[in-house]
Amino acid sequence: MDIRRISPELSVAPQISVQDVGAAAANGFRSIICNRPDQESADQPATAEIQKAALDHGMAFRHIPAVSGQVTDEDAAAFGKALEALPGPVLAYCRSGARSSTMWALARAPKLSADAILGATQAAGYDLSALRPRLEALSEDKTIISPDAWSTRATRRRRVVIVGGGAAGIAVAASLLARRPGMDIAIVEPREAHFYQPGWTLVGGGVFNRAETARPMADVMPKGVTWIRAAAAAFEPEMSQIVLEDGERIAYSALVVAPGLKLNWDGIKGLRDSLGKNGVTSNYMFDMAPYTWELVQSLKSGKAIFTQPPMPIKCAGAPQKAMYLSADHWKQTRRLKHIDIEFCNAGGALFGVADYVPALQQYIDRYHVGLSFNHNLVEIRGAEKIAVFEDAEGARIEKPYDMIHVCPTQTGHDFIRSSPLANAAGWVEVNPETLQHVRYGDVFGLGDGCSAPNAKTAAAVRKQAPTVAENVIGMLDGAGPRAVYDGYGSCPLTVERGRIVLAEFGYGGKLLPSLPTWLIDGRKPSRLAWFLKEKMLPPIYWHAMLKGREWLAEPTILPMQPAAHEAQDACDFEETKKAS
Repeated sequence: MDIRRISPELSVAPQISVQDVGAAAANGFRSIICNRPDQESADQPATAEIQKAALDHGMAFRHIPAVSGQVTDEDAAAFGKALEALPGPVLAYCRSGARSSTMWALARAPKLSADAILGATQAAGYDLSALRPRLEALSEDKTIISPDAWSTRATRRRRVVIVGGGAAGIAVAASLLARRPGMDIAIVEPREAHFYQPGWTLVGGGVFNRAETARPMADVMPKGVTWIRAAAAAFEPEMSQIVLEDGERIAYSALVVAPGLKLNWDGIKGLRDSLGKNGVTSNYMFDMAPYTWELVQSLKSGKAIFTQPPMPIKCAGAPQKAMYLSADHWKQTRRLKHIDIEFCNAGGALFGVADYVPALQQYIDRYHVGLSFNHNLVEIRGAEKIAVFEDAEGARIEKPYDMIHVCPTQTGHDFIRSSPLANAAGWVEVNPETLQHVRYGDVFGLGDGCSAPNAKTAAAVRKQAPTVAENVIGMLDGAGPRAVYDGYGSCPLTVERGRIVLAEFGYGGKLLPSLPTWLIDGRKPSRLAWFLKEKMLPPIYWHAMLKGREWLAEPTILPMQPAAHEAQDACDFEETKKAS
């Protein structure tokens, strides 16, 4: 737990867990304040859980939620009243600690100088210098200042700003630096850890250890890049600037939006409360993947259900990968005949690219899996071990289970969906070939959060990052985008331990194999493909993709188009030749 002391009365921290509450009590804190709205991110514990833990430890608790990037003076006033009423010392938390620091700063502005406030927050690691105009106004006038009166001018400017420090954000930063060493780049990312998410399927299958899939964010951040440890809250593309959660604005010459997507655990009634117990698990969560393997090992007989929600989702094959690995384990341990497996898919096909379906169907038959298409999971009643589905006609169907692996519904992040960068579906709206925003020429998007109709996979990012890097540099140099992305994505379908159906395809379901088919025919299960997935892809991810090494990922560059006057001169020359 990263606790930072702001004043004798208050310390702040990034998001805490239920376990952290006990540590806070042991360190002498007597009260806790939560400044995050519930369901702000997928990995956020419910406020009620933290509150219960605090009360169990004899601590007072307050929930004073503030919207990221939009902390009002009313929010600050409520925070100040809580500090006066609660027994101290107090620990306040939000996503990164910046919002809690902001609320303290605004609450104390009528009593302390702006210099004293900013010095205290700076010493704690939070640069709130963008708040100076508000702090000084509050100090002088002792009145609430309308948000409309706050300065909307950026306090910092960067050549390139990248929102998101996941696979897409880090990869595109590395690709930019490989082309332009020393380029001024800032990555906005509040998380302290970076995850290799494709490995979670193998954690759930007992192949990888969970620790192998995580590294400190500082270790993967490219050298020379400025890491802004805050969350983006809003975009102002007409002014070429973004707004951080503490209200600071950062201007850019080019913006790359790569925030990933939102796993909507609350989109299925009862799911969040059931995860990790009652036989309910999901490889889509870092903390849950080991529980998947625990359930697989412990299940001797009964009903096992694997679900897939409506598209789009990240790695569309992951829900059935978990099923195949589980079934293979039950087959190897001679339990398969005692376990009834069912795959409930909200869609109408086993896989979106028909060329790979025959090989997958063979394993469906081998494991005696029951297929239920157009079955969308809408509710989990964990205590009863009942899963409720809706079919294509809207009829509700109850299915008992002993184990259920759930893939949650997925959407664009709230701060993307409410921004001018989003399309009607809530994704960053980009040209599917150039990945440049369709309305703002200095904005680009890639990864799971963009609107390109490709498969949302890490392999897609590996091809997208060089395309975006080329086109960002082209835009900064005053040229049009010339690099094009063909929609490439890859889904290594782990049909059994030791064999993979390696699906590689682009826009329109066109097959795009990276290696000769005599080496790996993706339409057939392959041991070499398993070796690639288990042994090769993790180091390629950590040491190539995140380092700007574009092995088998070089972008396609279109030829330079002649300027308009040059094209007209060529036309005139041809006409003169014909006339003569």
